[in-house]
Amino acid sequence: MQRKHLVLAILVTLVWGLNFPISKIGLKTIDPFILTGIRFSLAAIPLVFFIKRPNVSFLYLAGYGMIFGVAMWALINLGIEIGVPPGIASLVIQLSAFFTMLWGALIFKENIRANQMLGALLALIGLAGILMTRTGSNEFFGVLLVVLSAVSWSVGNVIIKKSGVKEIFSFIVWASLFPPIPLFLFGYVRHGAAPYLDLMNKIAPEAIFSLTFQVYLATHFSYWGWNSLVRNYPISIVAPLSLLIPVFGITSSVVIGGEHISVAEAASMMVIVAGLFIGMMKRDAATAMQAKAVSYKD
Repeated sequence: MQRKHLVLAILVTLVWGLNFPISKIGLKTIDPFILTGIRFSLAAIPLVFFIKRPNVSFLYLAGYGMIFGVAMWALINLGIEIGVPPGIASLVIQLSAFFTMLWGALIFKENIRANQMLGALLALIGLAGILMTRTGSNEFFGVLLVVLSAVSWSVGNVIIKKSGVKEIFSFIVWASLFPPIPLFLFGYVRHGAAPYLDLMNKIAPEAIFSLTFQVYLATHFSYWGWNSLVRNYPISIVAPLSLLIPVFGITSSVVIGGEHISVAEAASMMVIVAGLFIGMMKRDAATAMQAKAVSYKD
């Protein structure tokens, strides 16, 4: 991977790591479905009126929007509201890297090299190590929701790859049109009209900050950057980079949310970084030529 793209990947994962504790700030006063619905409404409007629709099938836009907004982020936010610590949520979502590598091998016939397998194994050990330190947590259902969101993220990566979209930012904006209505409906089914009637009273400055970060950095910038990488490189190369997210997510959760990080968790984080480093090493010449053949224009 070219250095500028690696820097982009690090910035994207940093923003996403920060997004977990910052999302929890908004969830203190706003229902997770409504918060997510507002996020994607603002991600689409007003930009959708000024940015041309990307040259891809309408089904790709709708499919990605529903997976991205409803099956992924609504489930993450619901899991955090139930009680999953943001740092741990940022960790569990990284199971998507392994699902994505699997889809890459099954759908795109990408080769999973020995060092990638070793790196994935080390990262999985690191993930398991952190999860084992959370034996006092009993939010099983919340964790399950985050696992399902990880599967959804991996499917979203496949949609980006299959669509062949070139206009990545436009794709994100237009796909954001689809989640709000079902999300607002889910919010109504869950709590009735009360959260909507009381919404203006609950949008504190902290919630506005949370939404601003989620819309313009975690959605517009980060998904433009991430999906650009997915478009230009084999997904088996890009997917392991997401393993940096829990490193940033847990660290920022300690600083912002006061989460406690143990020595065992810190050691496990180092194992994840080692796995990522090994997985990125010594690409074969064919893969390098394939990556360089695709120009990065967005």
